[in-house]
Amino acid sequence: MTRSMTAFAASKGGQGAHDWAWELRSVNAKGLDLRLRVPDWIEGLETALRARLGKALARGSVSLTLRVSRDEAEAAQSLNMAALDAALDALARIEARATERGIGLAPSRATDLMTLRGVIESAAPGDESAGLRAALMKDFDQVLTAFLKMRASEGAALHKVLGEQLAQIAALTEAAAETAEARQADMQDAMRRALARVVENADGADPDRLAQELALIAVKSDVTEEIDRLRAHVGAARDLLNDEGPVGRKLDFLMQEFNREANTLCSKAQNTELTRIGLDLKTVIDQMREQVQNVE
Repeated sequence: MTRSMTAFAASKGGQGAHDWAWELRSVNAKGLDLRLRVPDWIEGLETALRARLGKALARGSVSLTLRVSRDEAEAAQSLNMAALDAALDALARIEARATERGIGLAPSRATDLMTLRGVIESAAPGDESAGLRAALMKDFDQVLTAFLKMRASEGAALHKVLGEQLAQIAALTEAAAETAEARQADMQDAMRRALARVVENADGADPDRLAQELALIAVKSDVTEEIDRLRAHVGAARDLLNDEGPVGRKLDFLMQEFNREANTLCSKAQNTELTRIGLDLKTVIDQMREQVQNVE
């Protein structure tokens, strides 16, 4: 299954006093480049996320952003006994002093003490990180699933485009083979004429050397090997497109081989129609190579 390196997913969630928002996106890259922006006070979260992404992805420049907000009004609260004791001691001294001076004070209420600084404390963010990390990792599974689904969807579209381009390359390869076969008679006539001119104007020439030069000319104009290799590359590319694993690197290498054979075909053509086919091949190969850059 062909998968694209381009994808995006976003989600929002919350638990207790915390709300969060995810953004996960990726573009093409030679390898796997993970860039995470997550709260550092949630212990172990970044390590866990990197492990999860590294297991699910093979290539791409991947950016993950997590924003976490905390509602202090709903945050877990606790009673600071030391602060409360200090407040009660101070209150007792105040009431005792007021009694000595004959001053009456209104009865103190618990709510008055709760408003004093330090008596009621909200739990520190670090104290909540373990439970929050577990909730975030569970929520991230949904984000990652949506992200991978988009990669697969983009990959399906890529697969179709690459398949069509590969069919064009296969058709042009066969056209090149037919044209090369058809030009054989013309090439032989040209060789005979060239040989006649050489013999007429080469008194005393070494016959063996002459035969070697003519054989070299024939080899340089033969495109059989290039066509055979192009056919083999088409077959290899089709197999890769039907492979279940990441194939982007292999396809990229194969496109270089396609291009090399097309260049050699053009250089050996010595025929207008074969040159045109070679140039068309190079055009389609370049277009396919651009698409291959997005394959994981």
